[in-house]
Amino acid sequence: MNDSKSLHSRISKVVHEIPRSGIRDFFDIVSSREDVISLGIGEPDFVTPWHIREAATLALERGQTSYTSNMGLLSLRRGISQYVEKKTGVRYRPETEVLVTVGVSEGLDLAVRALVEPGDEVLYHEPSYVSYNPLIQFAHGKPVAIQTRKENGFRLTRQDLEKNVSEKTKVLLLNYPNNPTGVALSKADVEDIAAFAIEHDLIVLTDEIYDELTYDKEHYSIISVPGMRERTIYLHGFSKAWAMTGFRMGFTCAPPELTEAMMKIHQYTMLCAPILSQEAAVEALRSADADIVYMKAEYKKRRNYIHSSFEEMGIPCVYPDGAFYAFADISKFGMTSKEFALKLLDEQNVACVPGTAFGKCGEGFIRCSYATSLEEIKEAMVRIARFIEKL
Repeated sequence: MNDSKSLHSRISKVVHEIPRSGIRDFFDIVSSREDVISLGIGEPDFVTPWHIREAATLALERGQTSYTSNMGLLSLRRGISQYVEKKTGVRYRPETEVLVTVGVSEGLDLAVRALVEPGDEVLYHEPSYVSYNPLIQFAHGKPVAIQTRKENGFRLTRQDLEKNVSEKTKVLLLNYPNNPTGVALSKADVEDIAAFAIEHDLIVLTDEIYDELTYDKEHYSIISVPGMRERTIYLHGFSKAWAMTGFRMGFTCAPPELTEAMMKIHQYTMLCAPILSQEAAVEALRSADADIVYMKAEYKKRRNYIHSSFEEMGIPCVYPDGAFYAFADISKFGMTSKEFALKLLDEQNVACVPGTAFGKCGEGFIRCSYATSLEEIKEAMVRIARFIEKL
């Protein structure tokens, strides 16, 4: 082993074959420029509310610098259990059915690794968050992407599912409200998908990190459908609605057998989530409802502005029911989404994410995050309008 080539050849074939995140590649370019208005990153521009930060500070001052239970602080798991029951009507036992994780990303990784054996197929819908496909491959499963379409509002349908299910299908992965489209499902949509999962005896992973940020209607979780609690791993976290990305706090709720399986991986890899972040999350669940209401109202103003701005420019935009993304159709300009994003960045210093970062059916679209100030969004829209006038 005397050169970098020999090291390169020793890296796992699976890791070799998975490309880098399209978002990160693009923002490596963005980071090399100055004065860019970024509509790219899915991170709240709000600072975590003070009382939540103070809870972490006070825990540090008390000398809480130890490990916690692998499952997480019981006080936090009790708070999570109460929160989920209030939101969905479904109760999970904090002692055996709630696991505190390092962000939803870790929870999803644990869920996939606990369930998937080599060759098992996992259904998921695209466009999707960039991690889903790689996490399935890291677990040696086979990702089966279902391409949703603009024509049906990028909603997953039972018809699409039936076309892609096979005898090897074991898991269905859902994410609504969706990143990158912002689309949410109706109660009827959710019930239809649940009936499919039950009929085909699938385990469902449901990533509902954006459920608090649903603007015009009530979010309806698939765990609320009779018969689904028993076959679902519910994934959630504090990064988005509570503006706590840096705390890396997530959780899973699932029947004891599934929670124990995930905990086993968690205890051998992560041990536990950071105690200071857990204390902050306890406070977030205890008394941050008003903060969520305030931030949600601000996002809704931005959502309305950015959506109407694109429409006024003649750029059709998927109506974002939730999350904080606008998925704009730029296909009429005759460029790939990456070409459009790079040219926009080069000529107007506005950064957005090419739709293909989220799957091949994202071609012809760009994702614009409105988790940035309304002032910056307004300036970005002026620049985008100026940009397309010259095309």
